[in-house]
Amino acid sequence: MRLISLMWVVLAGMSFSIGVLGIFLPLLPTTVFMLMAVYCASKGSPRFEAWIRSRHYVGPLLVTWEQERAIPRHAKLAAVSMIALSALITAWSLGPGWTRWGVIALLMLIAVWLATRPEPSSSNE
Repeated sequence: MRLISLMWVVLAGMSFSIGVLGIFLPLLPTTVFMLMAVYCASKGSPRFEAWIRSRHYVGPLLVTWEQERAIPRHAKLAAVSMIALSALITAWSLGPGWTRWGVIALLMLIAVWLATRPEPSSSNE
């Protein structure tokens, strides 16, 4: 049983690390990896889960998402801006063809999905 807990903690640590990278790298989604990290940590180490939730840069976003399925306006703006930058880099760096337009279309679909998520009620911001 101890090995399984350790595996959950390792998965949580990897997800958290990738999520932190996602704060700085345009194509990595932060929130998804942080949600995975919290889930995995809850299975292996409640103390690690509490630590992740206490981080000021992800804790409030996680709580808002879990309670309301909402994304604050500043997070939407940051995410959509990074997605737009990624689309420009993709358009500039990939040669002509379906791969370039497929990636750009996927990025735009993600941006639209993010932009249409509700904003949290004022009590949770």
